[in-house]
Amino acid sequence: MKNKIVAGLLGVAVSVALLVWVLKDVSFTEVLAQAREAHVGYLLLAITVTTSTFVIRIFRWRLILQDDHGRPLDRLPMWHAIAIGFMANNLLPFRAGELLRAFAINRLAPVKVSSALSSLVVERLFDGIAIVILLFVGLMTAGIPASTEIAGIRVADVGTRTALVLGGLLVVCGIALALPELARKIVRTLVPARGLAERLVAFYDGIRGGLGALASPGKIIAVLAWSLGMWTLNASSFFLGYHAFDIAVGFGGALLQQSILILGIAAPSSPGYVGVFEGAIKAVLSLFGVDPARAVAFALTYHFTTFIPITALGLFSLVRTGMSLKTAQETARST
Repeated sequence: MKNKIVAGLLGVAVSVALLVWVLKDVSFTEVLAQAREAHVGYLLLAITVTTSTFVIRIFRWRLILQDDHGRPLDRLPMWHAIAIGFMANNLLPFRAGELLRAFAINRLAPVKVSSALSSLVVERLFDGIAIVILLFVGLMTAGIPASTEIAGIRVADVGTRTALVLGGLLVVCGIALALPELARKIVRTLVPARGLAERLVAFYDGIRGGLGALASPGKIIAVLAWSLGMWTLNASSFFLGYHAFDIAVGFGGALLQQSILILGIAAPSSPGYVGVFEGAIKAVLSLFGVDPARAVAFALTYHFTTFIPITALGLFSLVRTGMSLKTAQETARST
């Protein structure tokens, strides 16, 4: 419990610090003026596109997770679980959405919680691979001068390092999946803290368990294709948002922004990634010389308007399936 309190306070502190940084050099009056001038049509289209990516997750998840008898799951229970999970990430601390999503699909379909959790670990693996690939594409196509630095590293070097990281990740995954006992032994040898080592081994076993449903190379390729398609579509939502605010940044910039944002929200923050979301957007748009007030107006407006649909849909699914926020909060406290 003490660790959760510390983590929660740290997350709030990170969010507050980033919000202070986001707003420090802009006039809030100007930010509001920029937001009022946004093109509503493009903004609504951006909201629609990003919300549609949650529907795409159904088709990818059906490839990874099957019921206890090895049969594909119905789409409606999967949709309710997805909506509830992402709603919980928006409203509850400690990113309880993933656990609640597994809990929800367990209640709505004949699936063990452990199987559901394993499938979500596999999803995160494929998300990571897709994001790294699209980060490389974004860096190569965004039009940023090679001498520009991101976190102290030149863009040219970031692209090379990203490609090496992706290649290394694929090699490590291949070896780990082919030689499970060796992988466990390496983790236990390299990680001196026994408790942490065992958690990492359990995480690894979850990945292997989740990949059990992907019995053929064709399924693995299909999951990767769905992942790339989903994140490419999500990046197009940012691109449409740029048009709503007359931000002259191309699709490569949207891919870069998305990747930096995903990496950023891995850090502790308050529910809904407040502060982290806006900070990542402002930092990336500054690379393209976008006016700070316009960048902040875009970040705040996009975050708020895209927050509403999945949260509302998740609350509807919560009621429709007979679950409750109290159950969600109890699930969050049990993590």
